[in-house]
Amino acid sequence: MNPLSVTPSSSSSSSSTPALLSPFINQSPLRLTPSSLSLPSRRRVRVSFPRNSADPSPSDDSAASATPSTTTTSVFGERKELTGIQPLVDSLSPPLRLASSTVILAGAVAAGYGLGLRLGGTRNLALGGAAVMGAAGGAMVYALNASVPEVAAASLHNYVAGFDDPGAVKKEEIEQIAKKYGVSKTDQVFSAELSELYCRFVSSVLPPGSEDLKGNEVETIINFKKALGIDDPDAAAMHMEIGRRIFRQRLETGDRDGDVEQRRAFQKLVYVSSLVFGEASSFLLPWKRVFKVTDSQVEISIRDNAQRLYASKLKSVGKDIDVEQLVSLRESQLSYRLSDEVLYSTGLKQVVEEIDVILAFNDGLISLKNHADADRFARGVGPVSVLGGEYASDRKMDDLKLLYRVYVTDALSSGRMEDSKVASMNQLKNIFGLGKRESEAITLEVTSKVYRKRLSQAVSGGDLEVADSKAAFLQNLCEELHFDPLKAKEIHEEIYRQKLQQCIADGELSDADVKSLLRLRVMLCIPEQTIEAAHADICGGLFEKVVKDAIASGIDGYDMDVRKAVRKAAHGLKLSREAAMSIASKAVRKIFVTYVKRARSSDNRTESAKELKKMIAFNSLVVTELVADIKGESSDIKPEEPVKVEEKKQVDEEDEWDEEEWESLESLKKVKPGKELDAKIGKPGQSEINLKDDLPLRERTDLYKTYLLYCLTGEVTRIPFGAQITTKKDDSEFVFLSQLGNILGLTVKEIVDVHRGLAEQAFRQQAEVILADGQLTKAKVEQLDEVQKQVGLPAEYAQKVIKNITTTKMAAALETAVARGRLNMKQIRELKEANVEIDSMISEKLRENLFKKTIDEIFSSGTGEFDEVEVYEKMPAELNINADKAKGVVHELARSRLSNSLIQAVALLRQRNRAGVVWFLNYSHLISLQCSQTSKSTW
Repeated sequence: MNPLSVTPSSSSSSSSTPALLSPFINQSPLRLTPSSLSLPSRRRVRVSFPRNSADPSPSDDSAASATPSTTTTSVFGERKELTGIQPLVDSLSPPLRLASSTVILAGAVAAGYGLGLRLGGTRNLALGGAAVMGAAGGAMVYALNASVPEVAAASLHNYVAGFDDPGAVKKEEIEQIAKKYGVSKTDQVFSAELSELYCRFVSSVLPPGSEDLKGNEVETIINFKKALGIDDPDAAAMHMEIGRRIFRQRLETGDRDGDVEQRRAFQKLVYVSSLVFGEASSFLLPWKRVFKVTDSQVEISIRDNAQRLYASKLKSVGKDIDVEQLVSLRESQLSYRLSDEVLYSTGLKQVVEEIDVILAFNDGLISLKNHADADRFARGVGPVSVLGGEYASDRKMDDLKLLYRVYVTDALSSGRMEDSKVASMNQLKNIFGLGKRESEAITLEVTSKVYRKRLSQAVSGGDLEVADSKAAFLQNLCEELHFDPLKAKEIHEEIYRQKLQQCIADGELSDADVKSLLRLRVMLCIPEQTIEAAHADICGGLFEKVVKDAIASGIDGYDMDVRKAVRKAAHGLKLSREAAMSIASKAVRKIFVTYVKRARSSDNRTESAKELKKMIAFNSLVVTELVADIKGESSDIKPEEPVKVEEKKQVDEEDEWDEEEWESLESLKKVKPGKELDAKIGKPGQSEINLKDDLPLRERTDLYKTYLLYCLTGEVTRIPFGAQITTKKDDSEFVFLSQLGNILGLTVKEIVDVHRGLAEQAFRQQAEVILADGQLTKAKVEQLDEVQKQVGLPAEYAQKVIKNITTTKMAAALETAVARGRLNMKQIRELKEANVEIDSMISEKLRENLFKKTIDEIFSSGTGEFDEVEVYEKMPAELNINADKAKGVVHELARSRLSNSLIQAVALLRQRNRAGVVWFLNYSHLISLQCSQTSKSTW
């Protein structure tokens, strides 16, 4: 459907067009007001239906010079004439029309009754005549009332068409017209006239396809829409209808130029419509569904028209700009819906042109430098640079960086980077004196944005999905933009992470989300390792929060709601059991460590045991339930974990190795798992989450020993005057001790060692008192046996303790005897025959002294006997000393004795004591023989 064009009569006069309101002149023709019942005088015009104003036509120039009345009539069409019964309806008000209808109907019935009675003379004929005439009167009344909406619509049309300036239309007067005829604005005929008037007006306001918007179109349309009182859905339908007309004209045109014009007209319609309806345009104007356009095409329509309007606004700003102009520019930008980013690019074209001039000048200088006759040129011809001088400051350098960013942005405006632009960017970098790191950072930032945009278009448009090789498609995209593929991989990972965060916004991943993520992963060629890391980080972080909230609820707060939240997070986030348990283990172990720190800092063993008991209760009532919820199992039944063959064999061997320990130690019998213990425990406490890797073994065993002592000795309560009361505990405390061992991550062997060590400690304390003198008598043995039974220490370990004590006592006695010279080789042999370990009881130095003392006695015996085997082999072996060293000791003693004997002989010779001289000489001879003989000799 085409808008109206009017061929005026020759009596029309011309006038100028107002600049701001519309292309309508300000003439004052007769106007139809709600109070007038007669039609104003009319001009004779010839009406036709030409093309829409957006359609270029050869008569555009002549239309621009049309007379005022012609221009007004060409928008809304000529005034509508009332025909038939319509003038009568127009002259009647609703009350009068109702009364007239009643009178007509009653008069018709009365006339029919009278006529029938007069002609027929009977009452039946009179009633028949009344019925016939009443039907005719009813038809007349119906025709009268049925034409009311049409008369109202005609009056509305004539009222609006009677204004030279449609901006003068008043909403109140239109409502008065509806009230005058007693019709509603929702009446089909009346509403259709409102929509038609609005459609004609919008078509006339929008400039032809080749012309730009002037900026006042949106305000003009909104004001007219408010004046008509038309609802937004009805008005939006007219905008869509105008779009359909443009599309039909585009098909009818057929030529390329006409196609471009219609496309621009449609873009202006989209832009103006989006501003007229604001945020509601997204659902009131279904451009994509009706016209099969994309979101990006709608955005381009809005962006391009907003840029043109703002550029036109900028032309009005001169060099002498003031505050009001700046405020006005900002207001215009917001009203045009022009984003800051687009606004920034709008004013940069001139900047890029100036940079191109600089680059061209630089290219010219480089050409001159490389000229064949360059030696004949003036010196200093070469590439230019602004480095240093005025641009040495940081502020000026920031300006140069901004210019470089502008040029890079423009180089990528087409969606790809040409090789020539890369060379120009390198030149510009050198001209501005930018470092490699600075220029690369700017280029990376701009290119990353362009890569994201092109990647988004490839995904939304389906090009990437249908590509035979996604990797080749992405690699080609990087090459077109000269973009680092490693940076592209980082962007892919970031996009996947953002998508994953959106999917888990409701706390779980649906099957549709999983499929969508898989599709994105395949398209972006993201490695499995990266996917797992992203899920562990994002989904794991959300699950960790749920676990921490569950743990923070405490023993009393871990109810069904909390359990449901944990189950939903554990299974809804599609985390593997290992990953979920790892996250839960980390959070739980932090709480365990907190309990351990409190236990360490307690004043006494009882308070420390109470803190450990709280940790045991927390594990049983919260952590055990948490683990069961993560696994989707019941916490009442202990799950059987699959055990590998090697591990099972090792466990069986450990259990068999410790079987005697469990049976012999009394405290272990109470801790060993069994039916009675399981009955006391009720719910088995979990053991998968423990402190094995958080605390050293020594500290874990100390904590276990603390609670074991608490179980054995009971609770100590201090009372005034320094006294204390010990409350013995029953065997139920050992139930918690067993759970504590699991929490601390102690193995069976480590637990046995703690129990045995504590029993050994108690036995040793009493045995040292009993064996204080180091003598082991029959009475003491019986006494030690009784102590062994009391502490529950196996006989094997009790004997070791006894032997250790007696050995220590004996060693001290032997050390003393050797030091005081009361121990000889004969006694040493007797001790060795009694299986006394001489080596461990007597130090090596004392054994060497004992050997030296024995050799000295042999030399001083005067018997003249010297057994080399005895001295050089048997005695060193019995004393466990080095034989060569022992032989050296013998020779050293012999030389010392020989020297002393000769000195004594010389002294006696001087005293003329011949007998003494002879004795000492014979003694010296004997010593020399003993040192040199290899067999037994006798003096």
